[in-house]
Order: sequence, then structure tokens, then C-alpha cells
Amino acid sequence: MYSIDDIGYNDDLTEGIDFYLSKEGYRIMTAKYLTERGWCCGNGCKHCPYHPRAIKGNTSIRQ
Repeated sequence: MYSIDDIGYNDDLTEGIDFYLSKEGYRIMTAKYLTERGWCCGNGCKHCPYHPRAIKGNTSIRQ
């Protein structure tokens, strides 16, 4: 199991820029945030900017 520090998550995020809320109340991270974070978490994020997707630790940006 991951801790908050393992996934680079913090509460210094701005809604509408770094994430938006789904109708179920989940945080959906934006491609901007995911790109700035610098690596793939491997969870298959909706806006994953990395290629191939969902490969934990991947740093290759999709073109």
C-alpha cells in the first residue's frame, strides 16, 4: 500500500487547474498536473500524459 508521500500527493492542489471532481466526488488529476509531477503512477489515470500508459515510473511523455 502507498502512503501519500509515495504518490506525490498533497493538498497544495488547485481545483480546476490540478484536478476536478467527478460526479462521485473523486479527484480527477489533469494532464497538466500529471506532466508536472514527472512520472506515471501506474493507475491508468484518465488524463495520463505518459506512453505507454499505466506503467509505474514511466517518464516518457506521449506525443
